[in-house]
Amino acid sequence: MPVRPLFLAVPTALVAAAGIAWLTTAVAFEGESTAAPQLAQAAPPAATPPAAAGGPDRPARAERTFSPRAACQDHVARGIGNRAYIKARLELKPEQVPVWSAFEKAADEVSAKENAKCTALPADLKTRPNFADRLNMREDMMKTRLESIQAVKPSMLALYAALTPEQKTLFDRSTGGQGRGGSGGGPR
Repeated sequence: MPVRPLFLAVPTALVAAAGIAWLTTAVAFEGESTAAPQLAQAAPPAATPPAAAGGPDRPARAERTFSPRAACQDHVARGIGNRAYIKARLELKPEQVPVWSAFEKAADEVSAKENAKCTALPADLKTRPNFADRLNMREDMMKTRLESIQAVKPSMLALYAALTPEQKTLFDRSTGGQGRGGSGGGPR
């Protein structure tokens, strides 16, 4: 047998064997089926009628309402939960507890102010706000965020300075680099 066809036959056989192995593994994960594996659907799935898009328990998208108040309150609650999680993970030493308490007091005050602002938001919106309203809401959220950071920053920096290098690594990871940490760019 010439060498060139052998160079093509061996890789082709390996690819075919891998494909068959993968296919039989996929069939095995779906249960012990004696039916031959199907490579494609026989017919495309039927489209969901627009009226039933939301399902039996959820209204269709056009009929859904959004609750800015509930979303805001959820955000504040997640921040409080995140703070508790980080506190448990840090395993604070007795000399670090007063610094954490000062930070926690400042963060709790910020959470209370944010929660008060949440109650001023509408309970539900049936129509999407226009561009100007959305821009104003975004500005208000950013102002609140800046106020929160400024209120918590001194106590948070003091806490961070009191942490061990291992705790700082955990703290850095848990706060997400200020991306999702919550009030004050860290644990809320």
